[in-house]
Amino acid sequence: MDTTYWGSNFGVMLFKDAITNENLLKFYVKSETNAQYKQGVELLKSQGFIIAGIVCDGRRGLINSFKEVPVQMCQFHQAAIVRRYITKNPRMPAAIELKEISSLMKQTDKESFEGALNLWYDKWEAFLNERTINEKTGKTSYTHKRLRSAYRSIKTNLKWLFTYHDHINIGMPNTTNSIDGHFADLKNKLRNHNGLSEKRKMKFIDEFLKA
Repeated sequence: MDTTYWGSNFGVMLFKDAITNENLLKFYVKSETNAQYKQGVELLKSQGFIIAGIVCDGRRGLINSFKEVPVQMCQFHQAAIVRRYITKNPRMPAAIELKEISSLMKQTDKESFEGALNLWYDKWEAFLNERTINEKTGKTSYTHKRLRSAYRSIKTNLKWLFTYHDHINIGMPNTTNSIDGHFADLKNKLRNHNGLSEKRKMKFIDEFLKA
């Protein structure tokens, strides 16, 4: 499940079956909320669907909203979070190494990935803990805040980054790329129809997702 937007207050929240590749449910939203995702899952259950597992992004509190089924944090979204903090082309050696470790997610197992991450932290712990003094206030703050945030995001989400491997029997994907690709195709087609009213845009989206 995932959400995409056109502008700042018009989006589509989509629930898709990773096994059959079928679009199951969608909501038009102004902004995505955990409550709406939970509502969608409960609605699918009420329609007779069995939820074997959930793949989603790492928005705050969402993963913990589903304790009764396995939840996979999208590895693509996690890598994107790291890039946002340290950029696509980091210059600091510590950031370069963390980006390389992040790229290993899709091609290794949890134990190997966690081992590499722990070795990185051991190597750069003192660097991460460096502090800078504000000359005006006399207070100190971490010098490499964004690097620390990138590391902390991986460490926090690690529990859910390899759920697909722990439950390999249910065929859970490790990313929401199936939906993301669908959204990209939809947006490309809508670009050929610039100027549609919101009502006509919704009708176009309805037909596209149905097809």
